[in-house]
Amino acid sequence: MTHETFTQITRIKPSHSRFSLNLKEIWAYRELLYFLTWRDVKIRYKQTAIGIGWTILQPILTTAIFTAIFSTFTRFDTAAIPYPLFALSGLMIWLFVHNAITIASNSFVNNANLVTKVYFPRLIVPLAATLAGVIDLFFSFLTLIILMLYYAISITTQIVWVPVFVLLAIIQTVALGTLFSALNVRFRDVKFALPFVLQVWMIASPIFYPLSLVPEKWKLIFAFNPLAGILEGFRFALFGTLVDWLVIGVSMISVFFCVAVSLFVFKQMEDDFADLI
Repeated sequence: MTHETFTQITRIKPSHSRFSLNLKEIWAYRELLYFLTWRDVKIRYKQTAIGIGWTILQPILTTAIFTAIFSTFTRFDTAAIPYPLFALSGLMIWLFVHNAITIASNSFVNNANLVTKVYFPRLIVPLAATLAGVIDLFFSFLTLIILMLYYAISITTQIVWVPVFVLLAIIQTVALGTLFSALNVRFRDVKFALPFVLQVWMIASPIFYPLSLVPEKWKLIFAFNPLAGILEGFRFALFGTLVDWLVIGVSMISVFFCVAVSLFVFKQMEDDFADLI
């Protein structure tokens, strides 16, 4: 009597869809996402003298520098918003975007041992690196609220829009973090080019200057910058400023276009991550 042994072979491969988020699979690996996110938070502030205090100190010091420069040499018309509040509201979003994209772009390279040895949805790696930055964003927002109380800025019902524009900023950041993390696996030039790209993006965004400074004929082109609409909407929600809804609409289209492009590029390159790292 012979005994036959049957071996079941399971082949793991990415989804054929180039725009699929595989949310069901990501949810199945939610504990891994949680631990990677928390690990990135702890690594960021490990062996630092003031730890999480940097999340408050960095935007406050940058705001103070911008306020000193633009209060001495030039004055921007920020309507009824005190300039420190105007600058901080833009900087808190920008610092989150800048830091999260920078860290996410290196996420696959820094997790090479994990990526090459264990299967899990690869999208979790840049997603965890980006979500770790939400902690910084939270503490920056608390600082902004305290300053609003100091300047006696009344909080209106429009503040309910704040989560919408913060979420859009997070979506935009996840998209670009995912895109650059994939590109950095194949093209190591990304780590040299990315700081320059982010610097240009900062100058092209209404972070420390109002959108009203942009000539009317260029405003629509300017709106293709996703951060232009996000920052305009965020300040509208906080301070009740007049807002150009066309700019916000065009920027939102740019956000979701960026998401689609990032997913497409990521899915195209996903098969080769383990081999190229």
